[in-house]
Amino acid sequence: MADAGTPPSSYVRRVYPLDAHELTEEQIAVVFAMTSRRPEPFKDIAAQVSQEKAADFHERWVLGYGHASVAEHAVLHLAVENVSRLACDTLEDNRLASYTEKSSRYQVMPPDYFYLPLELAVSTLYQETCRGLFGVYRRLIDGCMDHLRRTSPRREGEREPAYNLRLRRVATDNCRAVLPAATMTNVGVTANARVLEHAVSKLLSSGLVEERELGQELLQEGQKITPTLIKYAARNPYLAEVAEVQRELAHRYASVGDEKTTSCSSSQESSVKLVHWDPQAEAKLAAALLFRYSALDYGEIWRRVGDMRPEDRQAILDRCLAGLGPHDAPVRELELVDYTFEFLLDYGAYREFKRHRMQSYVPQPLTVAHGYRVPPLLVEAGLKAEFEEAMGLVEHGYPQLHQHSPLLAQYLVTHAHNRRVLSKLNLRECYHLFKLRISPQAHETIRGPMRQALDLANQANPGLFRHLRLRD
Repeated sequence: MADAGTPPSSYVRRVYPLDAHELTEEQIAVVFAMTSRRPEPFKDIAAQVSQEKAADFHERWVLGYGHASVAEHAVLHLAVENVSRLACDTLEDNRLASYTEKSSRYQVMPPDYFYLPLELAVSTLYQETCRGLFGVYRRLIDGCMDHLRRTSPRREGEREPAYNLRLRRVATDNCRAVLPAATMTNVGVTANARVLEHAVSKLLSSGLVEERELGQELLQEGQKITPTLIKYAARNPYLAEVAEVQRELAHRYASVGDEKTTSCSSSQESSVKLVHWDPQAEAKLAAALLFRYSALDYGEIWRRVGDMRPEDRQAILDRCLAGLGPHDAPVRELELVDYTFEFLLDYGAYREFKRHRMQSYVPQPLTVAHGYRVPPLLVEAGLKAEFEEAMGLVEHGYPQLHQHSPLLAQYLVTHAHNRRVLSKLNLRECYHLFKLRISPQAHETIRGPMRQALDLANQANPGLFRHLRLRD
């Protein structure tokens, strides 16, 4: 008789890794794929799969028959160095990958750490503007350090190096606002071969030379790891052409007249609008919560929920959400409720916001037309005039580059300038976003907009947010 807890069978559960030192990523992908048609254990299948057999398999099934999901089992880790923030944004605009980027909040950028686009190689205006911005950046850091030493004394027992590092982090966090999108960065990328192929195709379809070159380099390096799975990544004519079509249509139907190429305000703050929401959200969530463990079809459940008193529907929500802790993930039923926001965020805050890649977000191009945010610390330190000097450099250079190329002009837009972005989030992602970005650890430039978004959503559907536990 089997012991309690032991399956009365010869099939015992096993969990084990396939050694990436013995198998290539392409071989691992084949081993996992072949289990759908082979009864043997994974290790036995692996012993029969050579690199050549893996390549043949992928040529036939992934490329020939379109079974692209197989490529998701091949994982690549790629180091990308010295690309502009602008190009990095395009690289990171892929939902199912992981990125860790060099932080301008914690590191001081060198004086020449900006990307020089091939298209602007002979532009003295572009280079002078970038050098000017980096020069102001270093002066602002020095000025902030002097101010912080006067106003933030050493803590008891704090050593001088630790004290200077603490102040330096505060200074760099605020002074990075003057850095342009041309500022270079490093990013570590972890993606499966299917996602990487899409990312490469998108980069190769870009209107910027830097992004096309980055796509080509990712393709070359990725092929060293998965030579078959991303073999045919190439420029996508649709992606390249639809961007031009959208620009033409926007100019025809959604233009405000002459393109604004100067800032409308030197102190315009971020703003948030809730542009779409569902008045029946509470009822939809209640119906979804009942549906999971019911035998009724959704139409009948929806009818019954519609016949309930509002307090009875709310009681269903309360029973299912009351136990949520600040670090708990809500159930998936919350994904059936959507909110669409329009944010006006400074570019620094936007780069934090876009890390929430499960949302659907549509940013407008980088521009100086929506004003910029002045970091409060720079005002307190008496450095606003220095900051305005940096903005003046951009105000002078951006319009001239914009006449040459609106795409290239984006390189000069600073982290302080505001960017408009449309975002659709489901209720579950709202819980995650608001908990993380309203917490005290979040950057100050994103806490305010996220608090505004939460307040707007709560006003629209108050019964859905009463159990959201913020981390502050």
